[in-house]
Amino acid sequence: MEARALAASQWPLVGREQEIQAFEAAWADERCKGVRIFGPPGVGKSRLAEECLSRAAASGWKSLQATATAAAATVPLGAIAHIIPAGVDLSDPVRAFAEVAASLAGPQQRTRWALWVDDIHLLDTTSVLLLQQLLDAGVIRLICTVRAGEPISEAVAALCYRDVVRQIDVTVFDHESVEEVLQTALGGPIERQTLRELYSASEGNILYVRELVLSALASGNLTTDGEIWELTGDRPVGTSKLIEVIEARLAVAEMEARPVLELLALCGSISLSDAQALAPVEVLINLEQAGLVRVNAEWRRTTMHLAHPLYGEVLREQIPHLRRRAMLLEQAERVESYGPRRRDDALQVATRRLAATGTADPALLVKAANLARHATDVQQVLTLMSAMPSDARTAATLLLHGEALALLGRWQEAEDILAQADAMSDNEQDRLAVMSMRVRNFFWIARRTDAAFAVVDAARDRVTSPPGRRVVDLNDAWVRYLVEVPTPGMPLLSELEDDPADSLDAGTWDMAATTKTIALVRLGRCLKGAEWALRAYTGQSRDVNAGRSHSVPAASQLVPAIRAFADAGRFRENLNVGEGALTELTNARASPFPSMGIASYLGRSELLAGHPKAARSWYAEAASLTRAYRFHHLLPETLSGLACAAALLGDQEAAEDALAEAATYAPMTHLHGEDRLGRAWLLVARGQLAEARQSLTEGAEVAREAGNLPAEALLLTDLARLGAATEATPRLGELAEQSEGALTPARAAFAAALASNSPDQLLAAADELETMGADLLAAEAANAAGAALTQAGEDRLATAAAQRAAGLAARCEGARTPLLNVGKLTQPLTPRQYEIALLAASLRSNSDIAKQLHVTVKTVEVHLGAVFRKLGISRRQELPRALGQIESPPATRPRGRR
Repeated sequence: MEARALAASQWPLVGREQEIQAFEAAWADERCKGVRIFGPPGVGKSRLAEECLSRAAASGWKSLQATATAAAATVPLGAIAHIIPAGVDLSDPVRAFAEVAASLAGPQQRTRWALWVDDIHLLDTTSVLLLQQLLDAGVIRLICTVRAGEPISEAVAALCYRDVVRQIDVTVFDHESVEEVLQTALGGPIERQTLRELYSASEGNILYVRELVLSALASGNLTTDGEIWELTGDRPVGTSKLIEVIEARLAVAEMEARPVLELLALCGSISLSDAQALAPVEVLINLEQAGLVRVNAEWRRTTMHLAHPLYGEVLREQIPHLRRRAMLLEQAERVESYGPRRRDDALQVATRRLAATGTADPALLVKAANLARHATDVQQVLTLMSAMPSDARTAATLLLHGEALALLGRWQEAEDILAQADAMSDNEQDRLAVMSMRVRNFFWIARRTDAAFAVVDAARDRVTSPPGRRVVDLNDAWVRYLVEVPTPGMPLLSELEDDPADSLDAGTWDMAATTKTIALVRLGRCLKGAEWALRAYTGQSRDVNAGRSHSVPAASQLVPAIRAFADAGRFRENLNVGEGALTELTNARASPFPSMGIASYLGRSELLAGHPKAARSWYAEAASLTRAYRFHHLLPETLSGLACAAALLGDQEAAEDALAEAATYAPMTHLHGEDRLGRAWLLVARGQLAEARQSLTEGAEVAREAGNLPAEALLLTDLARLGAATEATPRLGELAEQSEGALTPARAAFAAALASNSPDQLLAAADELETMGADLLAAEAANAAGAALTQAGEDRLATAAAQRAAGLAARCEGARTPLLNVGKLTQPLTPRQYEIALLAASLRSNSDIAKQLHVTVKTVEVHLGAVFRKLGISRRQELPRALGQIESPPATRPRGRR
């Protein structure tokens, strides 16, 4: 969307349902003479008042509006002159006001006016007196906005601060409301980190949100790839309009306060004692009373912050370079003069010296980098270690540097640094830590499995102690488990304790713990996998609280737990865990790597639950992050899921684009067949059910050879849904006996019910699937039951089943599947008839269809004849609409960066 188009359009009014209800309740009360909409600047008071005026007009009131300004207030009646009829003699106010009232009331004295006055606190006294008379006479009802913190004259208070004028308080938006506004305004989902940046910059002030978005669109920093909007450059400062608003707000501060405001802009926060070194207490009190700063008291420490982050953005742009340098150095020296009192003092001093001069004491840099690592602030670690002088580098500092590069996706730079660290390591502990990081860098970041194994093999020749050899073996075990098929045993992983041990470096424990969850889930032990992941999360959190650093946050242990909960059929619990982990990772400013996994797994979970729109949004989020940080080997899994979701929604173009991009990258081998899902459901959308079944069959065989029970169960269930229930049911029954959780047994029961075409079994399957939240499978089961009941002549029961299916399908966000469509027909099509109908709907010739399905042309003609009779049509061109394929065509996707 172009910035000009968005600026010209009216931004959506969302998140104000309670305020609208309060207005309508007040307006319906005969005793009410108006409403005043009260709140701080920029929260959308005027937009809400505009909506209120529109609703009043819709209920029969004639509408007027006026805007009070400081300039108009210098002229009596200046803001409302346009509502005074021409020819009224204002020299006699009493008579003139009576004439205005009579004119507005009309010949029958029945005309009712709703008058909106924006910023009524700025209205001049004469205008207020006229409105008072019109209000008392019942000629008008008032809708007015009042800005919090502004002085109110006695006249205005007498007009709008009385019982008959109801107050509606308007506050800043919460995170969810900002997301809703942006999705509506931009016409698509917004990437989570982008949303976080815009929300933290605006703090929910909708005026600030709007101007930040317009600025980002105009600069090209806010773009879409057709699936999701994201910021690709620095966070925007805002439009010139927003800067003017903020500068006017800052202008109320005294000149003596300017150094305090500037230092807060550069440092984020300072102690109260530091602020007092720059300005008298009275000045600081005035800043707080003016709402420009906030003061927080925690234990024995009192700190000061700017009241809004955008104040800092504007102030920083106005500070000359040399003054900025001097202020940062003075603050660093001020903190140093106190001596080491707080844990983060070293980090503050180092970052401020770096920002001022580009250099800092090496010992200070190391201390600060370790503090940043403990907080999992990867970018901060990289900034600090990049400033380390070459002659001061050690194996430990090189490891810190290389680890940060790897976690940000820069694998080759990371390996160059880590190789130097390895060469400088002069003890076993350092060698093991470097080895562990190099293995992770090669395997997860660079996707070079052979190189990862080579690092492990080289370490075997250099490590002699039993604990050290265990570390080497564990690194070998987790890599081998993820890449070798058939999967080897996991004796070392099974012995792993849920609390990191002192003899095991944190990096090795982190990866081994995560792999153990993956291993348990792959074996069908989903509940035990989820339980282990939660224990590992608790153990790592405890380890961090005890002062031991890990390269990734404890929430990383929850990534495979999301898959575990989903494969166990515990969708609601799964979503809570995933959302919580993602929030924790985002707030920690951690490596984006685990966030990609969470977003992708949440997409998979929503796909399994039958919510393709939600799944598509999560997959788009994961793909956006993956591209941004160049973790391209993770894209095939994510893009296959995105293609699957898009195909279920009927958006073949998006599915094709996603699969075309996925084909340019080598997939991770641990997918074990699930990468076939996107192509399979695209084939379904095209009407090529036979090819879709073949793709799923191949994928299920890959999963079986790898011993990946949940993946095999998923692929076989989809195979059953596409007309091969008889073939899929026996193996699904075996998998149900080997798997924990309710999902695989429910899938097996569903497939068996499809195979037997038993209405009772299908309805029972629908019950079980609905209970766990598998809405799409439940809808399909109910729909299939309705079709079976229709065939049996049980019309009343069939109608009830169809109604239930419709209710379940309404939860599925527009998903389109053969089992949902076939039940809509009065005379249901057989699976073969439906397959041929889909192919014919794409205008394929009978001979082409016969070749594809390996049947005769005569067979195709017979089946099409039956299809036409059941659908009540006479031409194949009518098939798409009759089959429900184009009931609601997907909107054209915006073209953007890919």
